[in-house]
Amino acid sequence: MTSQVQIRKCGTLDDFHRCVELQKAVWGESDLETEPYVTFVVASQTGGQVLGAFDGDAMIGFTMAVAGVRNKTPYLHSHMTGVLPKYRDRKVGRALKLFQREEALSRDIRLIEWTFDPLETRNAHFNLNRLGAIVRTYIPNFYGVTTSPLHRGLPTDRLLAEWHLDSKRVITAINGMAPDPSTAPATIYVPQLTVENTAAAQAKVRAEFQHWFSKNYASTAIHFGPEGADYLLQPWSDF
Repeated sequence: MTSQVQIRKCGTLDDFHRCVELQKAVWGESDLETEPYVTFVVASQTGGQVLGAFDGDAMIGFTMAVAGVRNKTPYLHSHMTGVLPKYRDRKVGRALKLFQREEALSRDIRLIEWTFDPLETRNAHFNLNRLGAIVRTYIPNFYGVTTSPLHRGLPTDRLLAEWHLDSKRVITAINGMAPDPSTAPATIYVPQLTVENTAAAQAKVRAEFQHWFSKNYASTAIHFGPEGADYLLQPWSDF
């Protein structure tokens, strides 16, 4: 990441409008995908987070989280993270997540969750291998079947990432000390996707995740091979 890029909280209406414009640049003009600026206002004012990445005066990325409570314990649900295409692979997304972690911990919040498509193995690598999140919940058709081209006409199945911010696992991962994983008691294979095999891959992956999660396994990493990737799973009791 270039030294000019800075991460900070967003707190003005101008910041929130710029988040909306950045969404359109990242995901297109679809109303379905674009959160209005008032969503960012509410998130900022009710215990959530709106964080921006800036190259000089230009916003080049953001993340937005909403506040939640489960079993009387506060946590954050990270709803959206976007980075302009020309700034990808420059660790801007990582910088946003690490700032998000520090800000949450400063308020004694120790858990951030978010969802991601199980077929998007690059996202899985970032979430599990690089950030140290774990997954033990599969949500079929989370947003419903939509008309968005991003969802390819398929059910919007999602994995729920749990980022336990002050855990040993997370600290090891974000400091780059976790070894690249290759084996585990159970695996789920995701092939390289084509137009012809995506629907079948989704159905297979859904069934296998639901099977292993019902047996109290969690996915802790992903390992890439020449023609696809394997999610690695192990029993919950190991955490």
